[in-house]
Parts: sequence; C-alpha cells; structure tokens
Amino acid sequence: MLVVELAFTPTPERLATRPAHRETLARLHADGELAAAGPWADDDGALLVFAVNRGRLEELLDADPYYRRTPGVEVRSVRAWTPVVGVLQPF
Repeated sequence: MLVVELAFTPTPERLATRPAHRETLARLHADGELAAAGPWADDDGALLVFAVNRGRLEELLDADPYYRRTPGVEVRSVRAWTPVVGVLQPF
C-alpha cells in the first residue's frame, strides 16, 4: 500500500476542483484501488491510502488534476505502508 500526504491552502481553485476529485476517489475506492482517504480535521491537508503499486499510483496522480495542477494542493509525501491490522470504517 502507498500513503499520499497532501498539504492545502484555501484557494478558490482547490475548492472548485474538489467535487470532481472526490468523485474520482469514490470510483477508485469502489474499484479497490483506494483503501481510505480524507482531509485532516483542520482542512490543511489530507491523507490517502492506495492499494496499488508505485507505477499505478503515478498514473492515478497524473490523471487527476487535483494533485499536480490545482493551485493550493501540494503532494507532500508518498510512502510505502505495511498495515498490520485492517482499516476501520468511518464513524
């Protein structure tokens, strides 16, 4: 699994692009390529957990303009993650 950490600034472009981005996330989750995603509570960034290899992740990041071409969104890190136990459902 790969974890992507994003940093946000409150630009109008980011907020305008967010609905389409979230639709993409829902599709990736339904397809089994995204395990979990969501913003930090203070909305200064987000964490996404992908169940794909690095090559596929790069394809996904390139296909969604939110990650690399939307002002106010910065990919801070991409790290491999080895979970020990399952992911909880949101409450």
